[in-house]
Amino acid sequence: MEQKIISTKANYKELDDWLGQAGDAGILLVCGGSIEKQVSLWQHLQDVSEQGIRLIRFSDFKPNPDYSSVTKGVEVFRSENCRAIMAVGGGSAMDVAKCIKLFANMNGDGQDGAFLRQEIIPNAIPFLAMPTTAGTGSEATRYAVIYYQGAKQSVTHESCIPGTVLMDPGVLKSLPEYQKKATMLDAFCHALESFWSVNSTPKSKEFSRTAIRGVLSNMDGYLANSDAGNAGMMQAAFTAGQAINITQTTAGHAMCYKLTSMYHVSHGHAAALCDCVLFPHMIRNTDKCIDPRGETYLQETLGEIADAMGCRTPDEAADLLRQIYAKLSLPVPAIREEDYPVLRDSVNPVRLKNHPVRLDSETIEALYRKMGE
Repeated sequence: MEQKIISTKANYKELDDWLGQAGDAGILLVCGGSIEKQVSLWQHLQDVSEQGIRLIRFSDFKPNPDYSSVTKGVEVFRSENCRAIMAVGGGSAMDVAKCIKLFANMNGDGQDGAFLRQEIIPNAIPFLAMPTTAGTGSEATRYAVIYYQGAKQSVTHESCIPGTVLMDPGVLKSLPEYQKKATMLDAFCHALESFWSVNSTPKSKEFSRTAIRGVLSNMDGYLANSDAGNAGMMQAAFTAGQAINITQTTAGHAMCYKLTSMYHVSHGHAAALCDCVLFPHMIRNTDKCIDPRGETYLQETLGEIADAMGCRTPDEAADLLRQIYAKLSLPVPAIREEDYPVLRDSVNPVRLKNHPVRLDSETIEALYRKMGE
C-alpha cells in the first residue's frame, strides 16, 4: 500500500488535517508515558483537544505487550465510538495499535484468545503512526507481535500498515544513548537481513540498499544528535522497515530473541551480535545455499551488500559490521556454558527458512560461541 508521509512543519498543520478528518468521532491515541516528554507534540495534542478534537488516550500496555492489553484497547475503541487510531511510540505502541485496528471489527470481546482464532477482515480505519525511535521500522510493516498466555503471537496483515506516518526527527534528541545505538543497529540489521533473505525482490533490495547507505551516511550525525543526522536515520529506519515488510527477517533475528531475554540486552543490540557472526559464516558457506536462485546468485548478493556498504568485497563488509559494533562500545554478554543449548534450541526454524544458508543445530550453537571470541 502507498503510505503518506507527513511532517511537523508549519506547526503540525498536516497532522491537524489528518485529525480533522475524524469529525466528531473519537481518535484512539495509543502511546506510552514517554509521550509527555515530547513536549511540543504533547502540548499540541492538548491544544487540539481543547478545540474539539476527541483524543482518547490508551496507555494500558507494557513492553512486549500482552493480548489482554489489546482487548482492553478494543473495548475502549468501541465504547468511545472511535473512528481512527493514532500510535505514538516505539515497537510496543505500534504493535498494540495495529492489533486494535485489526481486532476492532471482529466478533465478540476477544476473551480466551478469540480474536487470534478469527479470520482477519481488512478494514479502512484511518491509522496514523508516529515513531519515536529510529529502529523498528514498525510504521512501515504489516507485522505485530503480542503475547498470549506467555507465548509469542505474530499477527500479520496488510490492513495493519499505517496509512499515514508522521515523522518528527526531534523526538530522537531525548533518547538515551544506549537506546539510540541499539535502535540504529536494529534498522541496519533489518536492511542487511532483508537484502540476503531468500524472499528478496528487486524492490526489497532497492529499499535495503537505500537503508544501508542511509544508516552509514547518517550514523555520526545521529549519534552526535544533529538535526540532519536524526532526520536521515529516521528515514533510513523507515526504508529498512519497507524492506522487511516484503521479505521478513532471517536467522539474525531468529537467534537474537533469547539473547535479549536471558542477558537483558536491547533487541537491536542482540540482532547485531548475531549478524556479526552470521555474515562471515555465510561468506564461507555459500555452498550450503538454500535460496532457489542458487549459490552464484547468493555470492552476487553478498557482493551487492558490500557495494552498498562502500566496501570492495563481502569480507570487507563483514569486517566493517564488526568495526561498527566495536565503535559503539557495546558489551558482548558473557554467555554461561549451560546456556548454549538453551539458546540453540530457542531458534525458530520458521525464521531459518528465510535465511539463504542452511543452518543446523550444531552450527547455530557454534555461532553463539563465536560471539565471545
